[in-house]
Amino acid sequence: MDQLFAPWRIEWIKRDEKNSDVDGCVFCAFPEREDDRENLLVARSDHAFVLLNNYPYSPGHVMVIPRAHTGEYADLTDDQLLDHARLKQRTFEAAETALEPDGFNAGLNLGEGAGGSIGDHLHTHIVPRWQGDTNFMPVIGDSSVIVQALEETYDQLHEAFAAQEGATVPGAGRAVVFE
Repeated sequence: MDQLFAPWRIEWIKRDEKNSDVDGCVFCAFPEREDDRENLLVARSDHAFVLLNNYPYSPGHVMVIPRAHTGEYADLTDDQLLDHARLKQRTFEAAETALEPDGFNAGLNLGEGAGGSIGDHLHTHIVPRWQGDTNFMPVIGDSSVIVQALEETYDQLHEAFAAQEGATVPGAGRAVVFE
């Protein structure tokens, strides 16, 4: 029997509908919303943003998402590509500062065959990893244990992004901004 206690997930489960306020792509909608913290949007730049994953593989699992709506990596302009790469670099730095992982898994799911749930808007997953974090639960129990609430992870990463050179924080509940 797989039973894990995760009481913070009830809000996500009880919501009326997944992304019911979104017409079209959910990734296109996130940067337009008012409360970044509520929506787990941690940092933003001119052409990309960092979003905490609602279904993390481990604490600190984020996605760095270009604002351009495309599922094709080759469709990104040079400015979009460079900005996305720089925001990934800042994300690694923030995660190292806030979470002190032993390493990272990072990558893109491009196309439906790659296993991504949102194939028409590319995004890079960055997953902090620790020595020994793969244990019997996912291997034998077919379950994973997330040891930290999303809000706590958000606060740690937000603080680490805010401490970086060139960062500004426009106000309470807002993502760190890089220009």
